[in-house]
Amino acid sequence: MRITIDGRRTEIAVKSECEPARWNPSSGRASGNKEEIRKLNTYLDILQGKVYDIYRELVSKGVEVTSEQIKAELSGAKQDKRMIIQLFQEHNDRLSALVGSEFSHNTHKRYVTSMTHTREFIRWRYQLEDIEITRLDFQFIEDYEFWLKSQRKCNHNTTMKYLANFKKIVLSCVKRGWLLKDPFESFKMGKHEVDREVLTEAELNKVVVKKMPTSRLDQVRDIFVFCCYTGLSYADVHKLKRREVIVGTDNSRWITIKRQKTDTASRVPLLAPAAEILDKYKDHSQCTLADQLLPVLSNQKMNSYLKEIGDLCHIDKNITFHLARHTFATTVTLANGVSMESVSKMLGHRNIRTTQHYAKIIDKKVGEDMKALSEVLARK
Repeated sequence: MRITIDGRRTEIAVKSECEPARWNPSSGRASGNKEEIRKLNTYLDILQGKVYDIYRELVSKGVEVTSEQIKAELSGAKQDKRMIIQLFQEHNDRLSALVGSEFSHNTHKRYVTSMTHTREFIRWRYQLEDIEITRLDFQFIEDYEFWLKSQRKCNHNTTMKYLANFKKIVLSCVKRGWLLKDPFESFKMGKHEVDREVLTEAELNKVVVKKMPTSRLDQVRDIFVFCCYTGLSYADVHKLKRREVIVGTDNSRWITIKRQKTDTASRVPLLAPAAEILDKYKDHSQCTLADQLLPVLSNQKMNSYLKEIGDLCHIDKNITFHLARHTFATTVTLANGVSMESVSKMLGHRNIRTTQHYAKIIDKKVGEDMKALSEVLARK
C-alpha cells in the first residue's frame, strides 16, 4: 500500500499475497470470486478505510498530516512528535510556576502573548494549529517576521522582541539535540535606534509646581516626579518597601533595591525633591497597610492620569510613567554632569551600553562641553 500526501510517499507492506495473474493494478484489488480472493479484497478495503479514518482524525485535530505519520498510526508505532506550540506552552507553564521568585508577572504575560502570535502565524501560514519543530528553518523565521509586521502591524523593534522570545524556545530545542541547526543562525536580530522622549528641565518644573485640581492627580503627579528624581520604573516603585530606604555612609537617605526586570542591585541617593515626596506620604493609609513607600495606582490608571496632567501643564508630549525614567537619565543626571557609569549603576543596568540607549545627551550638555572646549582652545 502506498500513501502519498503533498508529493511525499510512504509504502507499507500489507502482509498478504495474491497470484500476479489475478491482480488488477487499476483497481488495486484481486480479480475473481473465490473465497480467498473475497477475503483478500475485504481485508484491503478495511485497511484502506482505516487509512482514511486516521487521516480524517488527524485533520480534525488541526495538526500537520504526513504519510509517515499515518503509517506510524496504522502500525501502532506512534511517532514522538515535538510540536512548536506544545513546547512553547510547556516553557510558559514552567515560567508561570516561577513567577514571583525568578520571573515577574509581566515576563510571563509577554511570553503568553508571544505564543499567541506564534500560533496565529502558523494558522495563517500553514492552516494548521501546530507543526513539528523539524519544519523550522530560515524561511519560517523570515515569514514570521513578515507576518508580525504586515498582519499584526508591529514596528521593527516590537517584532524583534517577539522573535527574541520565540528564539528562546528554538535554542532550547537546539541544545537538546532536537534540532540539528539553529534557524536563526543567519537571521539579523538588530533593533533600530529610537529617540526616547524626555521632559526638559522647564517641562519638569511645570509638572512640579502645577496646582492639581484633584487629590488623585496630585498623588499621581507626586509619584511621577519621585521617579523623575530616582529613575525607578513603575514595577520597582510599585513594590518599594519602607525597609528599602536606608541611611548611607554619607548620612543621607538611599534607596536600595533589586530591579524586578533584571534582578540587579540598584542604589540611588534620595535627592531633596524625592525625599520631600516620601515624607509627604509616610502616614498615608495605603502605605501603612501595604508597607509601601508610596500609594501607587495600577500602571494603566497612572498613565491615564498622566495624560491629563500633561494637558493641564500644556506639555505637547506623550507622557507615560516610563518617561520619568528617561527624564532621570538625561535631564536630571547626565545633563547636570553625572557620569554615565554612575547613572548606569543607579538605573540598575548590567551593561553601560543599555544606559547609552536610555540616556540621550541633550543639547544643553553638548553646548556646555563645547563651551569648555572653546575656553581650552582659547588658552592655547
